[in-house]
Amino acid sequence: MSESSERLLVTAALPYANGPIHIGHLAGAYLPADLYCRYQRLKGRDCVFICGSDEMGVAILMRALEEDRDPEDIVDHYHPMIRDNFEQLGMSFDYYGRTTSDTHAATSRDFFRTLDEKDVFKLKTEEQLYDPKAEMFLADRFVVGTCPVCGYEEAYGDQCEQCGSALSPTELGDPRSTLTDATPELRETTHWYLPLGDMQPDLEEWIDTHPEWKNNVLGQIRSWFNDGLKDRAITRDVPWGVPVPSDVAERHGLDAEGKVIYVWFDAPIGYISATKEWAEAQGDPDRWADYWKDDDTKLVHFIGKDNIVFHCLMFPAMLMAHGDYVLPDNVPANEFLNLEGRKLSTSRNWAVWLHEYLEDFPPERKGADFLRYALAATLPETGDADFSWEGFQTRVNSELADVLGNFVNRTMTFATRYFDGAVPPLKEPSDTDREVLDRLGDFPERIGAAYEDFRMREAVFETMALARLGNKYFNDTEPWHTRSDDPQACANTIHVSLQICASLSVLMEPVLPQAAQELRQMLQLTDIRASTPDGPGDGRGWDEAGSPLLDEGHALGEPTILFEKIEDEIIDEQLDQLKEDAAMTEPTDAVDGAPYADLKEEVDFEDFTKLDLRTGEVIEADPVPDADKLLRLEVDLGFERRQVLAGIAEQMEPDEIIGRSVVVVANLAPKEMFGLESQGMVLMAEDREGEFTPIEAHAEPGAVVR
Repeated sequence: MSESSERLLVTAALPYANGPIHIGHLAGAYLPADLYCRYQRLKGRDCVFICGSDEMGVAILMRALEEDRDPEDIVDHYHPMIRDNFEQLGMSFDYYGRTTSDTHAATSRDFFRTLDEKDVFKLKTEEQLYDPKAEMFLADRFVVGTCPVCGYEEAYGDQCEQCGSALSPTELGDPRSTLTDATPELRETTHWYLPLGDMQPDLEEWIDTHPEWKNNVLGQIRSWFNDGLKDRAITRDVPWGVPVPSDVAERHGLDAEGKVIYVWFDAPIGYISATKEWAEAQGDPDRWADYWKDDDTKLVHFIGKDNIVFHCLMFPAMLMAHGDYVLPDNVPANEFLNLEGRKLSTSRNWAVWLHEYLEDFPPERKGADFLRYALAATLPETGDADFSWEGFQTRVNSELADVLGNFVNRTMTFATRYFDGAVPPLKEPSDTDREVLDRLGDFPERIGAAYEDFRMREAVFETMALARLGNKYFNDTEPWHTRSDDPQACANTIHVSLQICASLSVLMEPVLPQAAQELRQMLQLTDIRASTPDGPGDGRGWDEAGSPLLDEGHALGEPTILFEKIEDEIIDEQLDQLKEDAAMTEPTDAVDGAPYADLKEEVDFEDFTKLDLRTGEVIEADPVPDADKLLRLEVDLGFERRQVLAGIAEQMEPDEIIGRSVVVVANLAPKEMFGLESQGMVLMAEDREGEFTPIEAHAEPGAVVR
């Protein structure tokens, strides 16, 4: 982002209000966005941070139907929980709204009406799946069936979670309703479509102006372009959502009764409606337009990888078609966060839920800072990352307590005991003193460059590097010796160390806001610009943090322990609870006592002999672009080499399977997936927990398996 831009509008993906937030959500969109916004405010920039609960999605309706409750009950329960948990974690939203508000409904309907008046939409009457038992048309997520791409039997009507392919309900094999398990019928209905295919050239031209976007984002966008964009229905026949404007339906001689706007049309409009509500709360109702309609505004969307298509193609297409709004300047999507080496799973309760974490590690004990730091240091920025409780403990104990906290405590204790609780003078500084002060001046720019480029982990690493520099400097200058041998040298050490502490109290604020505030209280440093929207916008900030912030003789406060270590038994309790919670899900989710997969129907020996099973050695393995689950394997069958796609990317790294002797179905018809041809199948054993293990056969490549 250009530093000269007047305004910055930042959004974080609207979370569904059908359940609590877990650490995967935080690592995907919310924490990176908050780090970025706090940094920007410390820079003194006009930054507005918008988020809110997505309350109109089919996921809300599904939960309501499962629990025999009204959708309003669901969202009214989870919206305040999510909002309050975010606040406890230190999310610095300017405004956190909800898409059930009157403002949102009006904004969505006006947007829809404008596009209809411009004849952007296509009206199509088609046959869609209808549940005769529930007596309703089935939205995408109310249909499951067999994926036509990979054969996964539990694919949803909009996307296969096994291979990632975008689908429509009518493409599924053996479809069934998730509401009643009935076999759906095809019935005619009319809907509005956004003609993404017609808009693809304009979208491609626009995307080409952003080569600086993250590779994972551009890669996924280009794969959609390569497949060719298709018209997308943006209305649904379901009883929950923003109603289609009746005047728009009447314009086309249709009845709007029972028709609502598709959630992925109305949800991103939630960013606009929430900004309107923020402006209203500021007492300046028209101010929202400055952030959405002025070309001098930079719009940045923070999302997880599963939302790339909607924020990089669908919402921009809507904005282009409308014509009055700015387009995203960047969409820095993150990959997925795993937990203890396994994929996070809400259905299996394999997750760390934010509300439960905050009960065990409350903010008053700096639990929020602990989690912010541990996640920020592990963000899945360029690939999937893993959170572990042991790693969490190491981050807190070895880095926050032993490095940052230790440096602050040593410095403050020396200043209090030997310099009357004031900043001692710096006189005739040594080369080491001057060198450290010079290096201090580089840190705001180094850390800031990482934040500007959405490299949050690097920003955290560089911030901690300043604390490490302080510790090393303290050790090298040995003030415990110079205190008696050379008092001025000791004074110089404490002076420089206090300046580093003061700089840290600003530079660590994005990731550790509570500890930063406590450190400033210890230093009695009060004229610092806030990183939150409700604090002072003037005073010294990020750019000044590279220069000494404390005057000679400045009175200090009382030193306190900045970070307490986490004991092993606390971590053991978390691990035990995680396993216990996972074991309490459906019996098929647990290994102990779980039923085995049913045997399939008997086959004749002649059927078995039709399979040509050969041993082969995996000589190459690499991920398949845009396919979370697939690895591309190069298998040596002795007489030839084959390219085989295997759905094990979430469970094995490429180097874990290279060199293995595997069994390949060598006469399986080739199949194309994600633009690559799979010339066979590697046999896998799937255990009761859904984990895959390659079947190994230690024989020469090409040997027949009988």
